Order: sequence, then C-alpha cells, then structure tokens
Amino acid sequence: MAEIVYMPKLSDTMSEGVVAEWHKKVGDAVSSGEVLAEIETDKATMEFESFYDGVLLHIGVEKGKAAPVNAILAIIGAEGEDISALLASDGKPATEAPKAEKADEKPAAKAEEKATPAAEAPKAPAAEAPKAETKAAPVTAAPAANTSGRVLASPLAKKVAEEKGIDIQQVAGTGDGGRIVKRDVDHFTPYVPAANQTGFTPAPAGEESYQEEQVSQMRKTIARRLSESKFTAPHFYLTLDIDMDNAIAARKAMNAQDGVKISFNDMVVKASAMALRKHPTINSSWLGDVIRRNNHIHIGIAVAVDEGLLVPVVRFTDTKGLAQIGSEIREYADKAKHKKLQPSDWEGNTFTISNLGMFGIESFTAIINTPDSCILAVGGIKEIPVVKNGQVVPGNVMKLTLSCDHRVVDGASGAAFMQTLKAYLENPVTMLV
Repeated sequence: MAEIVYMPKLSDTMSEGVVAEWHKKVGDAVSSGEVLAEIETDKATMEFESFYDGVLLHIGVEKGKAAPVNAILAIIGAEGEDISALLASDGKPATEAPKAEKADEKPAAKAEEKATPAAEAPKAPAAEAPKAETKAAPVTAAPAANTSGRVLASPLAKKVAEEKGIDIQQVAGTGDGGRIVKRDVDHFTPYVPAANQTGFTPAPAGEESYQEEQVSQMRKTIARRLSESKFTAPHFYLTLDIDMDNAIAARKAMNAQDGVKISFNDMVVKASAMALRKHPTINSSWLGDVIRRNNHIHIGIAVAVDEGLLVPVVRFTDTKGLAQIGSEIREYADKAKHKKLQPSDWEGNTFTISNLGMFGIESFTAIINTPDSCILAVGGIKEIPVVKNGQVVPGNVMKLTLSCDHRVVDGASGAAFMQTLKAYLENPVTMLV
C-alpha cells in the first residue's frame, strides 16, 4: 500500500522547508534508511531519510521550491500502484516530477550547518532594493592541506571531481565523519588568493541593471526573528567606555606563556559571565506569561557566515577559564567556516555577545536575541587622549553597549551589570580570584 511522505518538521521553529536536492527520481527504488532528499530548514540543511521501502511514485515539491510542514513531499508504494485517491483525499494536486540528479551514496542523516539563529545582525529590509549588477571573484578561505594521503570520499564525488578537474583533496566534506559527497564537489569554489581577486565590475555608464537572489530559509528566519524582537521587545541601550590599558598588559603577559592564546573577546566573554553571576536579572528570559531566571550561564557568540549569522554557545561559561573559553570559540568559528556546526552547538544561550571591533567598528547597538533579555555589542579598542590624575595622556578605550528588554530589565539593573563588567575588564586580575 502506498505511503505519503510529508514535509517533516526538522526544528522547533520550522514552519516550511525547501527541497535543496532530490536523491531519487520518480520510478527509482527506495529502501528504508536511504537518503531521499535534502531539506533546507530555517536553521540547517538536513539529509532526510525514507521510512519506507518501495518505489518513488510521486514528488510533491520540486527542487528549490518551498512547502509548509506536513505538505506532501513524496509518495512511496508498489510499482504501478494507483495513487490518485491518496492525492485527492489529501487535497494536494499532483505536480510534475522534477528532473533529479543521480543519487549519491547514503550517509547517515546529519545536519549540515547553513543557517542560524536570530541573533543580532544587520537589519533585514522587507524587500531588497534594486542594486547595480556586479561580478566579483568569489572570496573563500584557503583550504586546509590534506596531509594524510587518504581522501574520504564517495565514488560518485570522486568521479564528478575528476570530470570537473577539481582536486578532491581541496574539497571540504560535509558527510558523515567528514566524508566528501557529490554536493560538496558541486558546491566547491576554488580558493582565490586575495591578490588575484578583482572585486566588482560596475555597470556601464548610463546603463541601469540589478540582480536578484532567492531569500534563503536562514535569511527569512533572521528577518522574521529580528523583526519580532525589535518591534515586540521594548529595547533600551546602555553604553560605557572601558579603559583597556590593564587588559592589554594582562593579555600580553598571558600570551607570553607557551601554548596560550587569549583574545580581547575571550576576556569580554569571561568578564560578562562573571558579571552575570552577580546580576541574574540580566541572565533572564521573557517567555510571555513568565520571566525565566536562568541559574546557568550559556553565552552565545555571534559568528558571521556567508548567509548571515550563527550563534554557537559556550556553555557554563562562568565555570571556565580564559584559555578554555578561547579554545571553544576558535573551535566553533572553525566549524562554522567549514559548515560543521550541529544544532546542539547553537541552542540554549541565555545571553549573547556580538563583537564587531575586529572590523574597525567603534560602537553599535545590537538587536536582542529573544527570548534572552539582553545582548552585548562590543566595539574596537581605540587609542585616544584621556585624562588620568589631572593629566591628558594616551589611553586605550573600548565601547560596550548593552541592549536590554525593558519588560525584564530596568535601567538601574542594566547599569549595575555594566559597572561590574567594567570593573572586571579594567582590572583583569580580579577575574582570576
């Protein structure tokens, strides 16, 4: 008897999914546990396995198209079986089956990080304004060299790489255990050294042109979540200047030790965790009918990727030392770069930090990553004249801005947290006590 395969709900916030790839075409035999399709959700792209044995009789959502959760994704049954009654009873019209590419080998279902969370990000407009069409060389990170001499890749991936003249050792694998599969080769962009990147090509004088691109599930989620946060949570902002002279000296001394690599961001994360312990109101969540006072401290770190933002979480941050915090953040950044983050890596934050200081930004305000009640925006360290002991001397100042949800946090509570944070950063030795 034929069985309907519905669009699955692959995350708690998923309302619709996009079929990124079909691994089977109508008429193909399907076994339980085989990868049937790749589904792009609001947080990741997942390999979706069949629950049934049989023949793929119908494809309900074409590649690249979106459908709501519980819409007909496919129908699997016996060869030649009449499925018209199933389609009619479900109220979904039959659609033409798309041309599907040859199926790759079937790794176990595993999340492929492509999208993320609704942490602070540049404000997303409702519709992108027309812009001049540009052509730019792709900017990609230099791939890590393969020194093992052994490449973990599917036969189809190797065949396609050979046909396209791609060095399989330069391709990052997203399959089980880092295995390279066909989609990795299809999406591979050769590394272009910065010196050879030509930048954009402006439109010819007097000619109007633009380009449009489909909005990804991740970008849709960013737009929705940030709009909900900005227009639902009443934001207010608190900014402080931090004297970073002692922090600079402390970091230099710590990094003089073998094997130690501490960044200023690591120091901000640690200081924030310790300040949250003293000011639990800032570590709270607005849940509508209740305010949740979190006893644990999980700090989310906003990481920029090509399609938006991810917020991997350093768990129980207040219990960890600077070196461990720094190591975890670097590991998460590397995972994000190579699309290796799992959903468990970006869930559960109770407070978020967004740092644009490394991009030369002096200060900015961040949008709260709901249901958290606050997010900290970190600017860069700037050398400016300051007054110390009645004298104007060179100083190193960093601006921090705390965005607060006024439904949970009052001005006095936010100010007290910022004063504690300032004290830790201006006297880093107190973080070690």
